[in-house]
Amino acid sequence: MTASSREAEKLVSDVKTVVRDADNLLRATGNDLSEKTQEARQKLRDTMEGAKKSVKRAEEKLTEKAKQADELVRDHPYQAIGIAAGVGVLLGFLIGRK
Repeated sequence: MTASSREAEKLVSDVKTVVRDADNLLRATGNDLSEKTQEARQKLRDTMEGAKKSVKRAEEKLTEKAKQADELVRDHPYQAIGIAAGVGVLLGFLIGRK
């Protein structure tokens, strides 16, 4: 798993947490009938729907990229091993210098 895919998974997880927290907030303010609260709740609902759609698209893209990477490694296993070994040697060299 690459650093960028880990970052993407973390971002998706963070967005899901924000959406869940916002949903809890909507439930907690359900009894407040003031106009400003109702407007804020509606805006938050709209924003949450957009965020949910974005998260779904990001998950689909992440899954597709993982499948592509898996297919690439399966199609070219020796090249993948060579690249991984080269990266390992480079990282070992860089870490060893410190």
